[in-house]
Amino acid sequence: MASPVASTATEPAWLTARRERAVALTGSLPLPSFRGNPGWEFTSLKNVDLDGYLTPEAEAVDVDPAGFGVFETPAGAVVLEQVDHVFADPLEPAPNGALVMSLSAAVAQHPELVEQHFGSVVAADNPFVARNEAAWQGGAFVYVPRGVVLEAPIVVTVVQSQPQTALHWRTLVVLEEGAQAEVWEQYVSADEGQDALLNLVTELSVGPNANLRFVSAQGLSEKAWVFGSQRCVVQRDGAVDWIALGFGSGNGRVAMDTQLAGKGADAKVTGAYATHARQHLDYATTQEHAAPNTTSDLAFRGILDGRSSTVWSGMIKVDPGAQQIDAFQESRNLLLTKKAHADSIPGLEILANDVRCTHAAAIAQIDPEQLYYLRSRGLSLEDAKRLVIEGFLEATVERFEPGFVREAIAGALERRLELVLG
Repeated sequence: MASPVASTATEPAWLTARRERAVALTGSLPLPSFRGNPGWEFTSLKNVDLDGYLTPEAEAVDVDPAGFGVFETPAGAVVLEQVDHVFADPLEPAPNGALVMSLSAAVAQHPELVEQHFGSVVAADNPFVARNEAAWQGGAFVYVPRGVVLEAPIVVTVVQSQPQTALHWRTLVVLEEGAQAEVWEQYVSADEGQDALLNLVTELSVGPNANLRFVSAQGLSEKAWVFGSQRCVVQRDGAVDWIALGFGSGNGRVAMDTQLAGKGADAKVTGAYATHARQHLDYATTQEHAAPNTTSDLAFRGILDGRSSTVWSGMIKVDPGAQQIDAFQESRNLLLTKKAHADSIPGLEILANDVRCTHAAAIAQIDPEQLYYLRSRGLSLEDAKRLVIEGFLEATVERFEPGFVREAIAGALERRLELVLG
């Protein structure tokens, strides 16, 4: 890790004005009420006091981000790391005019570029985004100019080390026309029993004919809260391959929205989670087709053990005039105990008449006949269960071509499975 710094630079007037507005919104926007606001029917906030979590101390801590991680960092990757509010920029600049740095450094060094894109994808119209906009420090900024292809992946590691603190993490990724990049981001806790809160905002802007792969992996303490507002806008003939891994945290809700804003845009969204004990994960996804001839493919799979619970609510939205659409979404859950509980809620909102929109949802326990078949061939009950679970998760891994991405996702799932199954 490069020499860490804390944000002390004077910010430009436009950012100061945004922060002041966000502070005002934080005081005026009420928190969503359990079952009183659409999308919050399954996640209650009665046990969380957002204002009770403190701001992290802006000082270096004895934590090496390299010792944490949901996935392995590939050789040659551009590494960006942050612990609480202490961050470091890569030792070497990105090639071909691309920018990979903390968002705080980008504000200081490229204020006009950041101002152009900051807040253009995710609006500060809810209390979580407002809190993030008021309090973020450090963060990640990736900018790839027109026609530039970044061969090396970018790996961002965020470690929360101070208990009873709220870390507001901000990511801004901008790909200009014809650009290509791969960004892997992971959020982890330094202590597995740490009670803290992570509130993240992710803005992904994919230009015409650009291609982005974005991996968002969450391995927080199972006593932590997580709230996320993540959104991607894809322009004409652009493509995004978005991967979400949900392993940690004890409670919270993450929204993942994709807007296909230009003709010919494509989105592939893959989610996988594995929960146990009393964990509760809530994912809300939207595939908005705002332009004709666009495609989207979303698949979420999860395994649930103990008394854990999960929610996936997905909406395919087709705007007026967005004809010749091909959209698919599915959610499949495997319950390992009778006390685990999963809710899968697919939805369609179609305002055009030349579309192909399909969805599927399934929630089931391990098939006793499968176990009987495997045990009749000499496998123990535990080995038979594991084989069924691995086969269930293999469908997620097979969505990726052979290579590092596929191996990294498979490895992350395998390590999480070891923990869940004990």
